[in-house]
This record gives sequence, structure tokens and C-alpha cells, in this order.
Amino acid sequence: MKTQGQTHHAAILGLISALALLSACTDMYDQPKYKPLRPSKLYADGSSRPLVEGTVARGYARTDELLYTGKIQGRFADMLPFSITSDALKRGQNRFNTFCSPCHGRLGDGSGMIVQRGFPRPNSFHSDSVRIRPAGYYFDVMTNGFGRMYNYAPSVSVEDRWVIVAYIRGLQLSQRTYIGDLTDAERTQLKRVGR
Repeated sequence: MKTQGQTHHAAILGLISALALLSACTDMYDQPKYKPLRPSKLYADGSSRPLVEGTVARGYARTDELLYTGKIQGRFADMLPFSITSDALKRGQNRFNTFCSPCHGRLGDGSGMIVQRGFPRPNSFHSDSVRIRPAGYYFDVMTNGFGRMYNYAPSVSVEDRWVIVAYIRGLQLSQRTYIGDLTDAERTQLKRVGR
């Protein structure tokens, strides 16, 4: 049987643990973050509003809008904010395999490991309804989440989200390219890779 002192000691330990947990939640709640419709330093009056069409505010370039939102003048852009190199595609493949393939599968067909474990199948990147989406749409989904998919902005850097978009476009292209459309040199290279 516990003594009154032991019970009091246990209660104090429980209270300290609860306070530690609450302080961690408060830190997460109060951390710096961007929230839509919050005041903006971009405008002199501190308001938040879209840029006037055809203008670029001082300290705010259109490439920044594309880079950080996937949009140009509020619309999803069907372009990438930088040139894609072979190294960038390799990085995109690595990041895709790490963060995306558990749900979307390595081919982007929606047959990842979680689907094999009974979770709902995500859309295939190769379906017509998904293929027609602009590049900025994919960036936005990774940034803000969509449906059951949570956002990856805290886990995946802006640059890595863009190289993933480039890799997704490469996956889509690979599933719709016919061997007859390739040049002789490309077919020879493909045969070497396939060995």
C-alpha cells in the first residue's frame, strides 16, 4: 500500500510530465509560419493581397512566386523554376523513392507498399486526369497536402519538391513513349541500360 508521501510524489511527477508536454505543444503552435490572409510586409499598409497583374513588387520577383508557390500570377505554372540536369533528376528519383513511393509506388502508378497493406490507393500519375495537371499543381500538393496526403513542406525542401516534380514528369513521359519514337542512338542506349 502506498503512503501519502509516495502518492504526493507520484502526483507531482505526473504534473511535471503534463507541463513538459504542454510546453512542447505551445512551442509548435507559436513557431514562425506563413498563414494565408495574415498581414504581409510586402505592402506598405501591411495587407495581404495578390500582386497587380503585370507588376513585380520590389524585393519580390516572379521567379520567387513560382519557386515558392508553383504559381505565376495566382495560376499553377506548367514550368519549373530552374533548368533540370541529370544530377537534379537523380536527386528527384532519390527523394521520390524516399518520400513518395511508399504510397505512389516506384513507377508512380499508385501501387506503393501502403496500398499492399490495405490503405486506399492514390491516383496514378499516369492517369489522364493527373497527367494534364501543370507542374505547379504537383508542387502545391506536396507543399500543402491533398485529400489523405499530408503536406511535405516541413520534411522536403523547396528545391527537392521541384526535383521530385521533374522526376514525376520523367516517369509520366517514360510510360507514354513508344520505342518506335526513339532515335537509333536512344534505342542503343536503352538496350545498354536494360542489361
